[in-house]
Amino acid sequence: MVKLRLKRCGRKQRAVYRIVAIDVRSRREGKDLRKVGFYDPIKNQTYLNVPAILYFLEKGAQPTGTVQDILKKAEVFKELRPNQS
Repeated sequence: MVKLRLKRCGRKQRAVYRIVAIDVRSRREGKDLRKVGFYDPIKNQTYLNVPAILYFLEKGAQPTGTVQDILKKAEVFKELRPNQS
C-alpha cells in the first residue's frame, strides 16, 4: 500500500518537508516512489504537483493526517471528486 507522507529535510531547528509517495513499510527517510510536493512550515510555503497527487489518490494512496490537512487547505480534494462521479 502507498501513502502520501512527509519526509524531513533541512538543517537542525530549520526543518522543511518533502511530500512523497512512499510504501507503507518504508521508514520516514526511506526510498520514495515519487516526490509530489514540498512544505516549509516556518515560511508557511507549499508547492504541490497536483496531477501527480491526484494520480496516486486515484490509485488508492492514503495521505497521512498532516498531508491530508495540507491537501485540504490547497483544495486538492475538490479536484478529485468530479473525476470520480
